[in-house]
Amino acid sequence: MSKRTSPTREVEAVADRLHSAALHLLRRLRAEDDDLGISPPRLSALSVVVFGGPLTIGALAEAEGVKPPTMTRLVDGLEREGLVTRESDRADGRAVRVRATRNGRRVLIEGRGRRVAALAAELRRLPDRDVATLRRAAELLERVARPQATHP
Repeated sequence: MSKRTSPTREVEAVADRLHSAALHLLRRLRAEDDDLGISPPRLSALSVVVFGGPLTIGALAEAEGVKPPTMTRLVDGLEREGLVTRESDRADGRAVRVRATRNGRRVLIEGRGRRVAALAAELRRLPDRDVATLRRAAELLERVARPQATHP
């Protein structure tokens, strides 16, 4: 930080750069998903169901930041593709939960593997010390990303 930059402005500048870098990185890695034939919104919803499900449509919509009717349409598409199923809630027979199928989990894991492999290939081109720096940055980003993270 230079003597002319306030700590608040420095933090905001870092946040702005991280935001931009994260968006660009995700866009690049999303290209790996093209072969899966699933739209990004469906893939995102599938990810939530695989790692957090089974969930109600309402909970899934909340997690994805969309309205329940939008999520219903996304789930309809995932169900037609055999990636999720709807099942009655055992505790509340009126409620329906969305569960990933075996194929849905396989597709999601395959897509994640492709993205991770593409990113790893780029990281291999960096010097070891830069990879170590990114390892530490990843730890910090994970801490920042945790819900209600506390920071020293």
